[in-house]
Amino acid sequence: MSTETAQDLHRGAPSGTPLLHADDLYAGYLPGINILQGCSLVLHPGELVGIIGPNGAGKSTLLKALFGLVNIREGSLTLKGEDITNKRADVLVRKGVGFVPQTNNVFPSLTIEENLQMGVFQTPKQFAKRVDAVFDMFPELGKRRRQRAGALSGGERQMVAMGRALMAEPSVLLLDEPSAGLSPVRQDEAFLRTRRINKAGVSVVIVEQNARRCLQICDRAYVLDQGRNAYSGPGRELMNDPKVIELYLGTLAADVEAEEAQATEVVGAVEAEETGTLGDLDAQRAVVDSSDEPVIIDDADPIEPEHAVDGGETQPRDKE
Repeated sequence: MSTETAQDLHRGAPSGTPLLHADDLYAGYLPGINILQGCSLVLHPGELVGIIGPNGAGKSTLLKALFGLVNIREGSLTLKGEDITNKRADVLVRKGVGFVPQTNNVFPSLTIEENLQMGVFQTPKQFAKRVDAVFDMFPELGKRRRQRAGALSGGERQMVAMGRALMAEPSVLLLDEPSAGLSPVRQDEAFLRTRRINKAGVSVVIVEQNARRCLQICDRAYVLDQGRNAYSGPGRELMNDPKVIELYLGTLAADVEAEEAQATEVVGAVEAEETGTLGDLDAQRAVVDSSDEPVIIDDADPIEPEHAVDGGETQPRDKE
């Protein structure tokens, strides 16, 4: 997308020098085959940036390229103005980049505490200082610190993986589908944890298939399609963009239509009341009360569960 300006590529981004800047990346797994086809992204200090798109769009590949796990063949990647293109993952950890993969993200034979120790493998003297901060953020882990990670649920393992990444005090945290394979209620908890980490001062890039929830919590988002930037902008704007809804958000279109119908009924009720022709108020209230909760939430409000029943874990989605 070289014909687009930086403002078009990163719509809604703050001014100033980005913390992390991926510029026109081409990357892939096999020789001569690129999954990323000129993809760009900027992350500013304190931001929570989402990456959404259809299966096979290159979302997870982009995240792995940012963490040195996929070779970048063209383009550049900088952190705080320093070129980190194709730096090894261990080097990036020392420079303040953390990564939480979707699967195989804990050491199952180790305890929770031992998993967290692996997060400061390069600086073991920092363990005592950092572990208290992680247990403050995830008190459930502190209560079960001696339990083996392999015996934990999917949501609990996700907490351990996030905690281990935070042990290194990253300035940038890369999350690959933290809600994958979790029950609906556990998914909501994963998004709440992500927002809590961001509010604590960590800049976050999150890849998600649950586009609706991702757009609810992120400051900005990028929509990828076939390895290229398709759309970008503030999360809530993308949630209401007709093209994004139609092409990428699937069932969200039905949710938006339901909200619009609810708003129309409410406005009609108010107008009827003002003119003295309200009629059966209780019946109209019942229609409104039975509607779904609004999709968009305020930052200060908790994310309402998408489903009321906490079921078991589902199978993880297929990776790209």
